[in-house]
Amino acid sequence: MEPITIYKGRAAALDRKNVDTDQIIPKQFLKRIERSGFGEFLFYNWRFDENGKKRPDFELNQPHNQNTSILIAGENFGCGSSREHAPWSLKDYGFDIIIAPSYADIFKSNCMKNGMVPIALTQTEVNYLMERVSAPDYELTIDLPNQTLKDGQGFETSFEIHPYWKEMLVKGWDEISITLQYDKEISAYESQKKAVSSI
Repeated sequence: MEPITIYKGRAAALDRKNVDTDQIIPKQFLKRIERSGFGEFLFYNWRFDENGKKRPDFELNQPHNQNTSILIAGENFGCGSSREHAPWSLKDYGFDIIIAPSYADIFKSNCMKNGMVPIALTQTEVNYLMERVSAPDYELTIDLPNQTLKDGQGFETSFEIHPYWKEMLVKGWDEISITLQYDKEISAYESQKKAVSSI
């Protein structure tokens, strides 16, 4: 995964509460087993009508929300089933950072496992950001090592993240990478087991 340290990007606002994983990626698109290719189906039933045409009133279809990499959403984002396809689709669409007042626990964990940073802020802070994201050239800066978020216009806040996940994201590790840190110990253990079994 790509390491995340100081991250700058434009944000899109999705002012909806209790967005569940079936709304993030509908079940009919879960037939793929690889992690790529899901971005085009993100929020499919909201983004497109029954004829496959974009709905102009949906937030992510509006001009000021194009080429954004930070998603600001309502409380309890990612609720519902535990499907890992939900963060896959968000990541493949281009989002690296999610900001919301709260998340479903499994969704939050799945985001971090896939190299995304889910940031929990207060409802007041989220409301502030949602009101400003449509302004031209409005950009957010996330400093993950120092756990701060600012907008360059005087707004700055801090956020919490578990040290384990912080290290993973800053170093660009996934869980396989963590295992490989113990490659020598694993090899030594396997050699010892082989020696014992050959006696």
